[in-house]
Amino acid sequence: MDRDLIPVLIGVGQVTEKEDDVSKASSQVDLMEKATWNAVADAGIDPKRLADLDILVVVKCFREATRNSPNALARRIGAQGAEQWLTPDGGNTPQYLANRYAEEIAQGKKRFALFTGSEAMATARKIIKSGNKLDWDEPADEDAKLLFPDLNMSTEYEQAHGIWRASWVYPLFENALRGHYGTSIEEHQLVMGELISKFTQVAAKTPGAWFPIERTAEEVAHVGPKNRFVGWPYTKYMNAMNQINQSAALLLTSVGFAKELGVDESKWVYLHGCADAIEIVHVQDRVNYYSSPAIRTMGREALKMAGRSIDEIDFIDLYSCFPSAVQIARDELGISKDDPRPLTITGGLPAHGGAGNNYVMNAIASMIDKVRAHPGKLGLVTANGGYLTKHAAGIYSTSPSPTPKSGDTPWQRVPPAEYQKEIDALPRPDVVENPEGDAHIETYTVTFGRGNEPEMGIVVGRIGAADDPQAPRFIANTVKDPGLLDAMTKGDFLGRKGTVRKDGEVNIFSPAS
Repeated sequence: MDRDLIPVLIGVGQVTEKEDDVSKASSQVDLMEKATWNAVADAGIDPKRLADLDILVVVKCFREATRNSPNALARRIGAQGAEQWLTPDGGNTPQYLANRYAEEIAQGKKRFALFTGSEAMATARKIIKSGNKLDWDEPADEDAKLLFPDLNMSTEYEQAHGIWRASWVYPLFENALRGHYGTSIEEHQLVMGELISKFTQVAAKTPGAWFPIERTAEEVAHVGPKNRFVGWPYTKYMNAMNQINQSAALLLTSVGFAKELGVDESKWVYLHGCADAIEIVHVQDRVNYYSSPAIRTMGREALKMAGRSIDEIDFIDLYSCFPSAVQIARDELGISKDDPRPLTITGGLPAHGGAGNNYVMNAIASMIDKVRAHPGKLGLVTANGGYLTKHAAGIYSTSPSPTPKSGDTPWQRVPPAEYQKEIDALPRPDVVENPEGDAHIETYTVTFGRGNEPEMGIVVGRIGAADDPQAPRFIANTVKDPGLLDAMTKGDFLGRKGTVRKDGEVNIFSPAS
């Protein structure tokens, strides 16, 4: 058994840039280059050794401003000989990359990998508002190649009714959670405020956080001059913040090549456990809206691979685009609501800021720093893409991964396809696109405009009796009645009876009086 093939992370780099002068501000590729050089310095290797990279993957920006950002970066850092890939969209991709290529390194298929990504949306926004155009493109012989095909995240039926914007979809999960927990609207609003308030406490002490500001639970939970509703019940302070300039980079290799590169062993961090899973893809087909079988399965497999229980994990960073993502992951991983461990080490996406698809690269880099500072401790990072759709997890430590009892590979994970079958086989409700008749609400939300005025009601409901688990599901909007929309945010409409009908291109649910 060749322990030299065990994968190790050897270098991490992060960048947060708050430059008021846009003429001096960095482009997306600039930020990735800076993060890469920071990772090189962190590993303590000769920068010229980046020519030995055999794989370079860039996590896709929300709005790619360069025709081929992997190639642009490879030219800048002298890694033109590396395979160059761009990921599709998905906040799960940074952890997915660590999992996938750790396995390929363990199998001897790859030797040295660089992963990076960035967003420069704060700068881009300033440039566009000034009336100028972005000029960040760089020459390339061909367009960037996607590492794997993207998923079609929503159906035309869902999109027609507003189930496409993340800030409108996650509130559907949140209200279903409230019903599942049995809390009132007022109680649950403060529960969410307390959750995010704790995240801001971490962000306030985190170098590189976009908003290093501690906020009270009441400040987060309640609407104010700077804190409007976005998708009820979420206020602005509960939403992921992507209008930032941030980047991160990771260097992954094998124990054997880390020795050849001369990386001090104190820098090595091992991936003890990992897993990837995909939920039933379309929101309309989910088992329910307050649980995630994919997160449950992913957590089980990552912990099993590490030979640990969730109670043995010292540090945790749960993906935090919205409160429901944190609460559902917490519940599915078996973390109690009163667990004293912080659920973030960065401050999370609303407070630390999330570089689009790349936030988890920052979380992994921060976790590497955390476990290095606490040798032998274990850190868990979870990642989420889509609408609680695509998931990945990694468990990190400076202690070497346990030696397997058998097998030719010193590091091995269960192929995700083996346990993905469990999720794919879950029963799904029948979905009716042209519903008619008596119905009731399964979950719902109200979207808000920038003036904090309610604009649209989105309803996921069932035809027929509320106690029928086989009742067909439908999606609808409500009539655009300000009085009704306001009432839906003040009174509990979960389970509310009414009627549904087709009206042009959309379905309309009318609650009973």
